Amino acid sequence: MKTLAENTLNINPRLLAPHAPPPAFNPPRMNRKALIEEAKSRVADFHRVSKLGLLKTDGEFYPSVHYPPITMYPPMTDDELLEGYTLPSDGALDVYAHIPFCNSHCVFCHYPVKTGLQIEEKNRYLGAFEKEMDIWCNRLGVDRIKARSILVGGGTPTFLTVDQLERFFDIFCERVDLSICRQFNYDVDPNTLIGPEGAKRLQIMRDHGVDRLTLGIQSLNPMVLKKMGRHHGREESLEAIRDTLAAGFQVNIEFIFGHPGQTIDNWLDVIEEACQLGVHEIQQYRLKIEAYGDHQAAVKNMVEIKPEQAPSNEEQFIMKQASILMLKHYGYTENLRRVFSRVRGDYSVYAHNQCCVQFDQIGIGLTAFSSLRDRFALPTQNFEEYYAMIESGHLPINRGYRRTAEDQARWAIILPIKNRDVRPSNFRRLTGVGLDEVFKAKIAALQEHGIVTFTDRALGVTPLGAFFADEVAQQFHHPDFIPYPRSCYAEGPLNPYLNNEVF
Repeated sequence: MKTLAENTLNINPRLLAPHAPPPAFNPPRMNRKALIEEAKSRVADFHRVSKLGLLKTDGEFYPSVHYPPITMYPPMTDDELLEGYTLPSDGALDVYAHIPFCNSHCVFCHYPVKTGLQIEEKNRYLGAFEKEMDIWCNRLGVDRIKARSILVGGGTPTFLTVDQLERFFDIFCERVDLSICRQFNYDVDPNTLIGPEGAKRLQIMRDHGVDRLTLGIQSLNPMVLKKMGRHHGREESLEAIRDTLAAGFQVNIEFIFGHPGQTIDNWLDVIEEACQLGVHEIQQYRLKIEAYGDHQAAVKNMVEIKPEQAPSNEEQFIMKQASILMLKHYGYTENLRRVFSRVRGDYSVYAHNQCCVQFDQIGIGLTAFSSLRDRFALPTQNFEEYYAMIESGHLPINRGYRRTAEDQARWAIILPIKNRDVRPSNFRRLTGVGLDEVFKAKIAALQEHGIVTFTDRALGVTPLGAFFADEVAQQFHHPDFIPYPRSCYAEGPLNPYLNNEVF
């Protein structure tokens, strides 16, 4: 019997096939004390590479998510974004869609959302989203956008009524060609997937080709969840994980470390339990204090008022390294940076395409960025401006950057080295020059101090470099886009302001 999608939509059949569970792996429990002692080596590494200038001397952290960082873009219009742009030769794009609604605003979230049920506002947003998709199709000269991979994020993109979720898919799938799509990802919230309504949402997603879910679990510790402002508890998370696995999705669960209320022990309790849940992927993020998106998260104020409740930077390094060792013990290996899986083929195709090979990608919706060959753009973060720009017939773009040849060379290193490695053939495709022609002094210094490796195959990172991958990526930033002033780094050979010339 054919599914709804097979009867009505042109969907790649691989998206509709249930995802096999990862192989069972049940090693003995780890010796926690020995694990923590081994992980403490990263504290010594931190002090050593800080003296070299690689890290900010106090250990504070700024993530390398985009280049330049999205808080640093000048104004841009949609006409400026698309001037002279042509589609890739195969006509394919990776597609991101953004739904900016949540039950409540988590204290660690750096993105603007509307909270509460907001039924009418969601309907208004879906109407504008539909018009924005039509503008994109018109500006690109296509009837439907040919998707290579898809990610739907937010916000909480499943925080829609069942009817609204159906409406979203009607809008989206009428305008997106899924025939060659390799993966259809959804970022989801546990509470929206449980119970009768949750079962309906899971079925709607499966019927429309969604095959990979990222569940924002963040913690399995009730006290920590409360401090995070999460509106779900431990039991809801476990129920959602069971239900999504049973429904045949590839399941990725994500956690934050370094949050107020966490300790090394209660963090490792969470990771050890996660390793035994039978999910395909486990993802871990270090808490981001400073805004790297369009909203300053409340956690900054929380940490400033009660700094004693937050783990120190040294404790965070131990938490990260100990969890890496624990994940390895349970059969998970790092597939993309910060994402661990038991099967090498289980990873986000969207993240791989955007960050590792840097294919062209468009974003649809509030704050949904677009990255097109040699340019990058962001839409407005203001709902009323978003609606007004679309009503005027324009894409809601208000910031962006057209990269120079030197910028392009930086970008073609920064995202791949942060997330995996830089392949010479890919670098030449993106820049027109050889990888061995750029940053010679910078790469030599990083090699000398055991941070990167450079062979005919790739410019990659050592285990030490991988641990500090965000800061390694920032070595290649233009001085205007380095997150902190030069005085924040030691004047060692790896100060990011040194050896900063591209050619």
